[in-house]
This record gives sequence, C-alpha cells and structure tokens, in this order.
Amino acid sequence: MDSKGIKIAVVGATGMVGEELLKVLEERNFPIVQLIPVASEKSIGKKIVFRGEAFPIVGLQTAIDMKPAIALFSAGGEMSLEWAPKFAEKGITVIDNSSAWRMSAEHQLIVPEINGHLLTKEDKIIANPNCSTIQLVMCLNPLHHRYQIKRVIVSTYQSISGTGIKAVKQMENERKGEKGEMAYPYPIDQNCLPHCDVFLENDYTKEEMKLTNETKKILRDDSILVSATAVRVPVQGGHSESVNVEFEKDFEIADIKKMLHETPGVLLQDQPDVNKYPMPLFAKGRDEVFVGRIRRDHSHPKAINFWCVADNLRKGAATNAVQIAERVLELI
Repeated sequence: MDSKGIKIAVVGATGMVGEELLKVLEERNFPIVQLIPVASEKSIGKKIVFRGEAFPIVGLQTAIDMKPAIALFSAGGEMSLEWAPKFAEKGITVIDNSSAWRMSAEHQLIVPEINGHLLTKEDKIIANPNCSTIQLVMCLNPLHHRYQIKRVIVSTYQSISGTGIKAVKQMENERKGEKGEMAYPYPIDQNCLPHCDVFLENDYTKEEMKLTNETKKILRDDSILVSATAVRVPVQGGHSESVNVEFEKDFEIADIKKMLHETPGVLLQDQPDVNKYPMPLFAKGRDEVFVGRIRRDHSHPKAINFWCVADNLRKGAATNAVQIAERVLELI
C-alpha cells in the first residue's frame, strides 16, 4: 500500500453485484491507486469508468499478475473455488461473495459490525455471508448477547435482484406482455415463488439452509435453532424478513427497541400508529438494515416478532464486502 492507496481487483465487475461494488467503493472513498476490473472473456478489453478514469477489463490470470492487494469476488461459486486459492497463493486477500467458502472451518464468515475483529493478516480468503443472512444477524446479534436466543423462525420475501439480471429482465418482460428468457420455472410478476435456489434432499432450499447454517457460524453458537422459508417476490428494492425469536431470558419490548436503535448499521422504524415500518421500496440504495413491527409474541412468553428489510445488493452484498475490505486495509 502506498500513500495513495492500493491496487484492488473486482472479479465479476460487469454483474449486478460487481457494478454495486464499484459504486460503493467510490461512495466510501476507498483508497485505490489502481482498479483492476475482471470479467468474462467476451468483456476483456472493454473499459469501465471509475472516478472519471477508464480502466480496461482483464482476465483472471492477468489480474493476478498485476498483483492487487485485495480482490473482491462476485462471479459465482465455481469461479471462486478455482481462482480464489490462486489469488491467495500470491498474497492477495480475496473477499468472496459466493457460498464457496462460507461454511469452511478454515475460513472466516464476516459481518464487520459483528465479528470483524476476528480478521487477521493470515486470512487470505474471507467469505461474505448470504444477503438474507446478513440482515438477519445484524438484528439478532445484540439480542443474542443480552437474552440468549434459543430458536429463530424466519420467512423471507426476497427481491428478484438476488437472482440476477436475468430475473429482472423476466419480470420486465412479463410486465410488458413480452416473451423472453425465464430465470424462474414460473412467472414472477404478480406471483410469489416459495423457491429460492435449488431444493435439497431435506426438502429445504439451499437458500433456507444458508440462513440456518450461516447464522450459527456468525453468532458463534451452534445451539441456536433456525428454521427458514425463503420466498421470491416481484420487488427490486431489497429483501424483507418476518422473524420470530425465542429467548432463554425474560425481556421488555422497550429494551429491545432501544437496543436495536443503538445498534450500528441498524435503523429502527417502528411507529405503527403513523404507519411507519420498514419497506423494500425505501431500502433500495441504502446501507442500513431497517427493523420494525417489533412486538411480543402473544403465544409465547419469551418470544418476539419483528420485520427487517435491507437492500440485498448493498448491505447484503457489496457494502458488506467493502466494509470487510476496509478492515483488511487496517491490517496491511
């Protein structure tokens, strides 16, 4: 790192998350002396404008040879499994947005506000959690420390942007009454699909099991029971979650609201008397996790319900990755 900053590679720079990564890097004034955008073969040679300067898109091996200090990966699990170790072998710190390394015992799964302090110089492949997991644990973490969570039941209402540009185009085509390529097995406009990612042998989807397993790892407590149902809905602003949490200890709702209000990265919107509550329409482009509709579960003495919303391309992906990079920068 020189006085002006570092070289940083963005792998998958032309994708939805890649584009958001570039936007967040610029917004947060990340100290970059050279941007190295990486994309597929068909994009090599094209240019990406960043902070008013044009940078040519290169291939993966060229990016390694250019020796960036950090590489932000958002190009899918297979690409990460093959190439992240090659970057790491050259001393490049990889921050990976896929699911490839999340549940590996040898790799950190990081939400900076929760466990960023665990990072060391030796961590050369760092996993960025699943988008729906990030917003969930941002709300659960302070509550777990105070009241000890026993069980979480979460139902998600996930934006089509989480699937990618193909899904966005599908919905746009449906709204225009045009036929086109399908990202989903059914129409998404005016519909809800209880189907995020592939179905597994236990009849849960991969997305649902990510919520289960990643929550335990980030909160560092395998005793927490997590049951998830993930649903794709025809919105673009972000992911929403309906969450029921059972605690070991007694609580007061006022204390829970105060705690969440004081949690960095979380914005409390809970005034039902004036119809103030989180919505994906207003979360789009924001980095906060919005939480509201906090209420005692009238069917259980030690449980609450809440509703949380976050832009899945921002805090759910790009912003969290850049925040990790900021922590890595402190270690360089």
